[in-house]
Amino acid sequence: MTRYVGLLRGVNVGGIRMTMKDLADTVRTLGYDSVRTVLASGNVLFETDDDRATAKRRLEQALRERFEYEAWVHVLTVDELRRIADGYPFERTADRHAYVVSAPDAEVRAAILAVPLDASLERVEEGDGVVYWTIPKGMTLETAFSKAQGSKAAKPHVTNRNLNTVEKLLA
Repeated sequence: MTRYVGLLRGVNVGGIRMTMKDLADTVRTLGYDSVRTVLASGNVLFETDDDRATAKRRLEQALRERFEYEAWVHVLTVDELRRIADGYPFERTADRHAYVVSAPDAEVRAAILAVPLDASLERVEEGDGVVYWTIPKGMTLETAFSKAQGSKAAKPHVTNRNLNTVEKLLA
């Protein structure tokens, strides 16, 4: 059995509402074990013998059927998520958010990394399947990088989590 983390894109924002109990119940219907949700932003831990691609496909299909929305899920092993968290390259300060943007597709990462940034506001650095991002608190939705990762082209391929959320998933 492999312990995975499922990171759902766009849950409990933009009209897509689900309780974490309903999310956990949906994951359990797939036969997955040790299901646990963390926070109300679409984070679920589970164990399965399915490989990553199969888990992703099954989760997306089940979510689309149950909640009737265009579900996109990023599936990582717990060990991969730990390496990602450990690789965060920026200093963490009280006045800035620390984010991890899951973007497994290299072309998508390259496209969002190519966006011109205001270096006085935000910094980004590529990691293994992710982009690390730091931004002043209160500016998360206002910057060029924010808009790039929320673009129609990137939307199905990226999701972000505050590093504090990632650490809660690993606790």
